[in-house]
Amino acid sequence: MELSAIKGIGPTRLESLRAVGVCSLRDLLYFLPQRYEDRTHPIPCADANGGEVLVMGVVQDAPKLSRFNGLTRVTAYLWDDSGKLPLVWYNQPWMMQNLPVGQTIMLFGRMGQSRGKPVLQNAQRVTEPCILPVYRAVKGIPAKSFREMMQQALEQVDDCCPETLPNDLRIRHQLCELNFAIRQAHFPLNVENLRLARRRLAFEQMLMYQAALGLLRGHKADGTALPISPDAPDKFWQTLPFPPTGAQKRVLEEIAADLRCDRAMSRLVQGDVGCGKTALAFGAIAMTCACGYQAAMMAPTEILARQHYESAKAMLEPLGIHCGLLIGSMRPKAKREAQEACANGEYQAVFGTHALISEKVAYQKLGLVVTDEQHRFGVMQRSTLQQKGADGTKAPHVLVMSATPIPRTLALILYGDLDVSIVDELPPGRTPVKTRVVPEEKRAGMYGFLRQEVLKGHQAYVVCPLVEDSEMMEDVRSAQATFDALKNGELSGLRVGLTWGAQPADEKAQVLSEFSAGNLDVLVSTTVIEVGVNVPNASVMVIENAERFGLSQLHQLRGRVGRGSAESWCFLLAAENERLRILTQTNDGFIVAQKDLELRGPGDLMGTRQSGEMMADFLLDGDVKLLDEAAKCMKRLREDPKLAAERQQVEAEALRNYRDKLADIAMN
Repeated sequence: MELSAIKGIGPTRLESLRAVGVCSLRDLLYFLPQRYEDRTHPIPCADANGGEVLVMGVVQDAPKLSRFNGLTRVTAYLWDDSGKLPLVWYNQPWMMQNLPVGQTIMLFGRMGQSRGKPVLQNAQRVTEPCILPVYRAVKGIPAKSFREMMQQALEQVDDCCPETLPNDLRIRHQLCELNFAIRQAHFPLNVENLRLARRRLAFEQMLMYQAALGLLRGHKADGTALPISPDAPDKFWQTLPFPPTGAQKRVLEEIAADLRCDRAMSRLVQGDVGCGKTALAFGAIAMTCACGYQAAMMAPTEILARQHYESAKAMLEPLGIHCGLLIGSMRPKAKREAQEACANGEYQAVFGTHALISEKVAYQKLGLVVTDEQHRFGVMQRSTLQQKGADGTKAPHVLVMSATPIPRTLALILYGDLDVSIVDELPPGRTPVKTRVVPEEKRAGMYGFLRQEVLKGHQAYVVCPLVEDSEMMEDVRSAQATFDALKNGELSGLRVGLTWGAQPADEKAQVLSEFSAGNLDVLVSTTVIEVGVNVPNASVMVIENAERFGLSQLHQLRGRVGRGSAESWCFLLAAENERLRILTQTNDGFIVAQKDLELRGPGDLMGTRQSGEMMADFLLDGDVKLLDEAAKCMKRLREDPKLAAERQQVEAEALRNYRDKLADIAMN
């Protein structure tokens, strides 16, 4: 059956579905809900404090309609035995007719705040209890129509989705059948069925992903074996003004061993903020250049690229390595000269952004590329890289640096196409950042402390979750409003700057470089500063509405301070809770990541990074134990000759499903 045979899918909707990767009936059935609304258990009005809630009660008085600035607002109260709950609908005047006075009704919606009090916002009437699937928005297809289309598609599930796992394997791991899993993942009869369905689908996808990565790992590109002497790592450490940690020594030895091989290295170096990853990258560059090859190091932002370049000049030029910079904002003449210096080999180590592997840039003898986890190469870049290698046929060695601490089990699975090195030791002398949760009533005192720090000559960040104020989120502070309030209030007289993600690139670069140069005292921003800013003089980090961020993200933001010798502080503005308390108890990113994983699941942990989006498909449950079980299952399939037939079936299915997707993210 074709997609177009489903009632409600015409040519326009067909295009919209194709745009989100749904090209067949099977694709549609695998387009799983992002989340679910449990509309089966109403709670008392008095208990409705936060998040999504289902309440049941009576509207005793007629709702009121008010208008302001061309918008409408409907307000009413819902009463039950526990008390009353304020209700509000923005721009939905028809709700006036939808709230019959004196009748018992059920409402489902999200709790918000209005003037500091809880209020149920834009709730929907619920006529029958159910667990409702919520899908990713598809342009031009309303949610209700999408659910109706899905119900029609499910009638064909037996024909479209034959069982994919070997029967014995399914029974060994107590997994339900595929057709049951797909039906219950879309329209679960109860929470237990939903759990069984999600477990089956998550396990299968993790297993297939690892099977496909395993097949890819077997195809490492030809590389150049570099003649690195056994004592090269030690010689490099002796050139630095500080001794390496044990972890740094171990990892540089692992990198040196890879560089000596004739298969192109693809290694992930993972470590907490401040563990000395840059020194490792410079060590790899120094060893590569000493063998007569060039190295290129890419950073996510121009500012960070420039900072790497300045550090490299201090650390590598004394070793006789000529360093160069190549970034998009250079003037045409300077850019042309830099490109020539790459092509004729004058630059032995070149620093820049993603532009370093663009088509215009040629190298004389490229042996190593150092990148960060946000620029894992897709299949197109991989072939481009290969052509830029030493003789156009051999790929350069690739080192990926990641500042996102991930528990090792997850790292091995997420980055299954890479060898993983973990730098799990901080250099001595780094002052841990002191972290405090600050309630609303202590806000003024905290900003007074921040002002004192600035007067001592330090700088500070203030991070907000939104750029502009939102009618929907009255209780969330935006960067723009915070900037205006601080500039004219608590921080008047100080030099305050503002930056956000979608700010024009030249403006953003200007603000960040002003802050880096010490010409601004306080930088108000969204999470744009999570990566790519290194200002050792900054000693205070304030995070507004800290409850809206994940733990790992808060830890990354905290890592922007504490880079110098001064005592540093991170203030989380929020009501204290178990999650935020973890940050006040530890500065260890791996512990934070493990807790984040337990509390939120891997999709959130990875954020919306490329690998995160990729994994969001797979990690349906965020169940680390299941992840581990799938990894062990794959290991057993590979090692036990009696299971060869099962392994072949799983690998064939994996190739069929993930070949294109994996080709895009794998680096080998």
